[in-house]
Order: sequence, then C-alpha cells, then structure tokens
Amino acid sequence: MPNLATNSNFFTEVKNIIQKARETAYKQINFIMVEAYWNIGKKIVEEEQKGKSRAEYGKALIKELSKKLIKEFGKGFSERNLYSMKKFYQAFPILQTLSAKLSSS
Repeated sequence: MPNLATNSNFFTEVKNIIQKARETAYKQINFIMVEAYWNIGKKIVEEEQKGKSRAEYGKALIKELSKKLIKEFGKGFSERNLYSMKKFYQAFPILQTLSAKLSSS
C-alpha cells in the first residue's frame, strides 16, 4: 500500500484539484447570484414603470415584495437590499455590460 507521507507530491496534486474545483464553483455561484440580483432589480423596475405614480407605487411594491421574500427565503431580501438590486439594474441596464465587467475583475 502506498505511503502518502513519502508521496507528498501526489497528495498536493489531489489537494490542488479540489481547491481549484472549489474556487471555480464559488466564482460560478457568485456570478449566478449577481445575475439573479440583476434580474430581480430589472423586474422591480419593469413593474414600477407600469404604475401611474411610480415613486409611491415603487415604495409599496418593494415593501410588499420584501415581506413575502423574507417569509419565503429569509432576511437577505430586506427593503434596503431590494432597493439596492433595483439601483444595481439601473446602473447596468445591459446584462452583457455587467458580465464583461465581472469577468474582467
């Protein structure tokens, strides 16, 4: 039976494979979540623009959405966070522009 104590190169190679896979997974998950937040912001903006009094409707929309999302998914969907998602979409209204900025950083 091989002795890993004498073959540390083998262990290091396997460890590096695992670490690289984890790093890649984390990056993919982060990008997917950023894309999800961008899409949520887009949906908020689109829904607000349907209303006649945008500012008042927008506040009520975000407040109600926040309550429902927190109940379903937990506290990560506060009014403040949803407002940030809206602003995030407004800052990058084209997803490809956002994707290019993320992949270059």
